[in-house]
Amino acid sequence: MRSSSTLSIPARTAGRGLVPLLGALTAIGPMSIDMYLPSLPTIARELGASTASVQLTLALFFVGLALGQLIYGPLSDRVGRKGPLISGLVLYVAASAGCAIAPNITALIAFRMLQALGGCAALVISRAMVRDLYPPREAAQVFSLMTLVMGVAPIVAPLAGGYLMAALGWRAVFGAQVAFGLTLLALAALALSETRDAERRRAEPAASLSLDYRVLLSDRRFLGFALSGGAIQAGMFAYISGSPFVFIELFQVPAEAFGWIFGANALGLIGASQVNGLMLRTRAPERILRLTILMPALFGLSLAALVSTKIGGFWGVALPLFGYLAALGFVFPNVTAAALSEHGKRAGLAAAVMGALQFCLAALAGGLVGRLHDATALPMAGVVGGCGVLGLILYLSLAARPSAGGR
Repeated sequence: MRSSSTLSIPARTAGRGLVPLLGALTAIGPMSIDMYLPSLPTIARELGASTASVQLTLALFFVGLALGQLIYGPLSDRVGRKGPLISGLVLYVAASAGCAIAPNITALIAFRMLQALGGCAALVISRAMVRDLYPPREAAQVFSLMTLVMGVAPIVAPLAGGYLMAALGWRAVFGAQVAFGLTLLALAALALSETRDAERRRAEPAASLSLDYRVLLSDRRFLGFALSGGAIQAGMFAYISGSPFVFIELFQVPAEAFGWIFGANALGLIGASQVNGLMLRTRAPERILRLTILMPALFGLSLAALVSTKIGGFWGVALPLFGYLAALGFVFPNVTAAALSEHGKRAGLAAAVMGALQFCLAALAGGLVGRLHDATALPMAGVVGGCGVLGLILYLSLAARPSAGGR
């Protein structure tokens, strides 16, 4: 098996820069989410909004990511990957500018929804491109490498967002997202090649799309991988939704220093994803998943137990969160590769359905943290722990069983 550093890339791609570019496209999610997290308490004060209303800008962003993928995924199967990607990035840039000038919380929520509808094109199409080009084990290695690139965003974004907010105000954070979107747009337009061969593009009637949906939604293993990975990832978004209050308000961490906590957790995720890449040299993605799927449940339950008993204070929250998020570095690349492995002919739609399911769960988790808000860390801890356990149950009941589904 070749190492992850010597993966061969077919001639029709953009060459050695492909994986970093795909990772940068995937980073549009954490850049759009993590960068403004230190500003949430300030946004609430300046716009005269409640904590729950401001957290809605996050929960509905997840909804937009889920719904938009169901448009871009099947569209990219039929017309190619690059055109829909460019269109989505244009919408993302325009909506980010709208966020920067939003006069009230209602406008900010609306522009965040549009921002998600544009940015999700980068998420779903980058996954589909990997499936276009690589078999399952190499695809898992590529997803691990993309996690390395994408993982820089949760380190840089909240740090940059905190200092930008402190120096120029929260609106400057969305101005930085405009600049990031324009950079991705230029790179995608100039450096990215089409990965969907003309002969594989399908202009079939709606009945064909309906059949594709039925194939995917009747494949227990596909659903098992997508839902278990989505539930575990939803725990990360519960952390994202709740951590600004927990660390900034509850533990009195300065907004500009909040990014260091976020960055440390991102380093854990990056490190685990690279260990995962090394393990993939000798083990199949599903085998690694069987060995690591228990980790989020254990760390999530530990977090809930420590918070509910008030043991450990700051470290009783920070350390189990670090373990939970690091475990995602093992889970996410492997569930993604496993879910898409048997659906190459409908890779765009499969990536879209997977992403939609995952971000619907993320929206529910983020919204639940806001709904349960009680001025303690318990809502965040309870939702994170519940997501880890739910992910394990879904994996064992669906993905771990043999299935005749898939193509």
